[in-house]
Amino acid sequence: MIAPLPSITDYDTYRAWRGDTSRWLPVVRDIADGHGLSCDDPHVFSTGTNLVVGLDGELILKLFPPFLRPQCVSERGALAELRGRLGIPIPELVAEGERDGWPYLVITRLSGTVGSEVWPSLPEAERERVLGEIGAVIAEVQRVPPGRLLAIEPRWEAFMRGQIVQCRARHERLGLPAKFLSSLDDLLRDATELVPMHAPPVILTGEYIPENFLLGRRADVWHVAGLFDFGDVRTGWGEYDLLGPSAFMAAGHPRRVRSLFDGYGIPQAEVNFALKRRLMALMMLHAASDPLRHICIAGWPDRVDDLVQLQELIWSD
Repeated sequence: MIAPLPSITDYDTYRAWRGDTSRWLPVVRDIADGHGLSCDDPHVFSTGTNLVVGLDGELILKLFPPFLRPQCVSERGALAELRGRLGIPIPELVAEGERDGWPYLVITRLSGTVGSEVWPSLPEAERERVLGEIGAVIAEVQRVPPGRLLAIEPRWEAFMRGQIVQCRARHERLGLPAKFLSSLDDLLRDATELVPMHAPPVILTGEYIPENFLLGRRADVWHVAGLFDFGDVRTGWGEYDLLGPSAFMAAGHPRRVRSLFDGYGIPQAEVNFALKRRLMALMMLHAASDPLRHICIAGWPDRVDDLVQLQELIWSD
């Protein structure tokens, strides 16, 4: 008799539960069996929010706890809208269902190496090229009509206004040094004018970071080889998706920043104070915003006195 999946409602309980393989592996195997799939040699992916298990035959099962059901909806919708419309591989949806209130997806596993395993050792020239390719991938995704993804709530304006309301408290809680709070207040005061609220929305993943794309070697150099993890997809203003690669990868290096912008399609002449100010606002309002831990510029809090100086440091030109 297989025990049912629990009715978990918070992250802490979920993380503890996920850490005990014996509590969920029988269910994973039973789900696979129900779809005629084998799971003799499961591989547990330790990163990511949801329970992700590699099945036999290059398939992956993603099991979403009930309180993260919206991520399943976003992932399923994104895979459907983007299918066959990109120049790089994304997972294919093989099966879906629900077990004890936990929705799940079975998707194909892509070939390549997770970017976070390769990025730290890449020569500078290859980092610049990869960032250019990432910028181009972001632009390509955003050219795909959003379709049913437009129904994802909250819609862009409501999402942004909600982020503005809780932004200062969030960054105080996360430990943003007090010297930045005054310029944060200035940024929030102007945010609804800085960030377009009613422009035609595009598909946003929110997470173009090394953990969410694959690299592969071609002609003895590394290239972007695949894109995965669409659980945080929403629609909105396109520049929102430049924040992850800006913070984690470009990290204030002017040539990397230029490569990212070139790939995305921002001409050098448009990289001005207004663009940087808008990007700074979006960075502080991002759903996962945590500058102290996400801006990969060594010692940046001691190198700048306010957010205006920080935007010039991040998007150096």
